[in-house]
Amino acid sequence: MKELKYLNKYLLKYKWHLILGLVFVIISNIFQIIPAQMVRHSIDLVVDNIRVYRSFNGSTSQDNFFGIFARGILLYAVLILVMALLRGVFLYFVRQTLIVMSRLVEYDIKNEIFEHYQSLPLSFYRRNSTGDLMNRISEDVGRVRMYLGPSIMYGLQLITLFIMLIPIMFAISAKLTWYALIPLPLLSISIFYVNNIIEHRSEQIQKSQSRLSTFVQEAFSGIRVLKSFTREHESVLNFTKETDEYKRQSLKLTRVQALFFPLIMGLIGLSTVLTVYAGSVEVINGALTFGNIAEFIIYVNLLTWPVTSLGWTSSLVQRAEASQKRINEFLRTRTDIQSEKNLEQELQGKVEFDRVSFTYPDTGIRALRNVSFKILPGESLAIIGTTGSGKSTVANLISRLYDVTEGEIRIDDIPIRHYNLLCLRSQTGVVPQDVFLFSDTIYNNIAFGLTHPEENKILQAARDADVYNNIIAFPQGFNTRVGERGITLSGGQKQRVSIARAVVREPKILILDDALSAVDTKTENTILNSMKKIMQGRTSIIISHRVSSAKLANKIIVLHDGQIIEEGTHEMLLANSGAYRELFEKQMQLDEVAE
Repeated sequence: MKELKYLNKYLLKYKWHLILGLVFVIISNIFQIIPAQMVRHSIDLVVDNIRVYRSFNGSTSQDNFFGIFARGILLYAVLILVMALLRGVFLYFVRQTLIVMSRLVEYDIKNEIFEHYQSLPLSFYRRNSTGDLMNRISEDVGRVRMYLGPSIMYGLQLITLFIMLIPIMFAISAKLTWYALIPLPLLSISIFYVNNIIEHRSEQIQKSQSRLSTFVQEAFSGIRVLKSFTREHESVLNFTKETDEYKRQSLKLTRVQALFFPLIMGLIGLSTVLTVYAGSVEVINGALTFGNIAEFIIYVNLLTWPVTSLGWTSSLVQRAEASQKRINEFLRTRTDIQSEKNLEQELQGKVEFDRVSFTYPDTGIRALRNVSFKILPGESLAIIGTTGSGKSTVANLISRLYDVTEGEIRIDDIPIRHYNLLCLRSQTGVVPQDVFLFSDTIYNNIAFGLTHPEENKILQAARDADVYNNIIAFPQGFNTRVGERGITLSGGQKQRVSIARAVVREPKILILDDALSAVDTKTENTILNSMKKIMQGRTSIIISHRVSSAKLANKIIVLHDGQIIEEGTHEMLLANSGAYRELFEKQMQLDEVAE
């Protein structure tokens, strides 16, 4: 229960739900205990008066006596029915307090986890898979909710019912009470172990189902490859193998589940038999009445489900603790990207790298080595290099997705660590190499970074990114939904929409991280010509492996293995006959071949 202590703050927050739930549980228990006593009185009424009724046999008094006798039985029946209805009403209130409380806590936990996820650095997401992150906010939170809802509800029912009922049973007959209770602990322990086996085998089935679904999805997605290589027969054999495994796991679970209800009914039956046996002896001895036996049988049945649920809820608590432990591991993770002075001010756009080195914390790869450069406000810098040279790392460091390992980055002569993160990033526009579009309309994707979207700005951003004509050519124009990850658009269209999304924010610092890699040379030139106007008056950093993208920049640096090996203007670097010129000539030859 140590890990579940984290939830105490939520139980305190919704304490009135918990208190009212407890009150309603107690009241509902009262309305199920009283009918058992009424059954006792009604049976004793019948037993005690049946001989009197028979003694009036053949006389008119017999009918009068039967009328009085029947009214008494009918009164008890009506009262029992009213009690049952009232119990149903208060059980409804129990669920409207305790189960609703669990749903409210589930809502709060999911929001807390999601908000915490967004505060964590990029390195956290590189270390953890998306599936694991999703499981903790969905499956793990769901298991915790089962502890907060059903486990607490049935736990309170069991505790309060025992506190209220056991003294009544012992007051009637201690001997009969012990006979009635003997099988119940055995029932609870058995349910606990059987339920654990069921849970384990259910998880195995889920894993098998997951593998089966993945196999089918891949088979259908790659049906062209399967048919091209005539592998249909092998695919069917592999599918049969997976389904056989799924069948085997399902049958193992079914065999255990087949024991579940017979076990419950057998132990309940044993408790009833023992109650009837011990009660019969007491009736013969004159210590109890027939009504007491009926009353005890009802009490045993009242205790059966709470005791049975004890094993089930114990299993739920175990699962919830394991899930909460996994959740706590992430909630205890703290970002090391913190603002030292929480400075908020409008940026001018001066960017300076002062002997910056950086090593990725999760992989240990040294991406930058002693890199220094300066960009004045309104100037543009092109960073050219081959794959793995450290270009994208520069973009990540300026956006402060990572902190430098050595050296310092300054913006407007102020260390980047001093700026408020939201203030810094809100004035920085980044077009990433790996374009991500949301499953929404093109209009909303472009307006994503705006607090108050303005249509004229969005349309102009689309024109600047040279994607406006493509968008209006779609049947629904800007209201076209791009599908998951922008799947309905071509690679070039997605990148241009991404450029529009960055431009529409009117950032002080604009970073194009290999943003034109998916467009052809002609489209690239068109976009770059449009970008001339966009880049005026704002600091721009063009990161690319193409030298053609560097033409607009005031200054160019060439990275190789995380180090600056050349820097200067386009003309200066061509005259140097170095790595830049070599790369330029190779790409010019490739463009000529492509044409």
